[in-house]
Amino acid sequence: MPAGIHRGGDTGFTDTTQTFGHDSDLSFVPFGMELTDVEVEAINALPSRSALLLVRSGPTAGARYLLDGDVTTVGRHPEADIFFDDVTVSRRHAEITRTGNIFELVDQRSLNGTYVNGERADRALLTDGAEVRIGKFRLNFFVAPLDRGQATGA
Repeated sequence: MPAGIHRGGDTGFTDTTQTFGHDSDLSFVPFGMELTDVEVEAINALPSRSALLLVRSGPTAGARYLLDGDVTTVGRHPEADIFFDDVTVSRRHAEITRTGNIFELVDQRSLNGTYVNGERADRALLTDGAEVRIGKFRLNFFVAPLDRGQATGA
């Protein structure tokens, strides 16, 4: 195992996550829903029971992440399913769980918190078009078109 990598509860590990310093960093100004043709195609091609996260701002702006498993981990740990290499993201920041067509974001006691549509959330159902903030990354969540209307639990 490489030096600096700890397993088994990370005993003795000091978290190096940096906190945001000002409340102004937490302001919520929703992104418009202007999507590129490629992004629209990617969303329209999603199979049932899947979703897509589009990174709208942050160091990896433009990246797309397919959510097609029952649990997707998000964090700064290199083994996270969605790896955000930035000090504003905790090593094990959040999980996105899928039950049927329903996706839920669950914060994993991250230092900077997880936000859905501008509200800090320990746990939140993700609806089509929702904005998620993890550290300095802002993302939009999109469900498969086949599942729209079902993805709200209705």
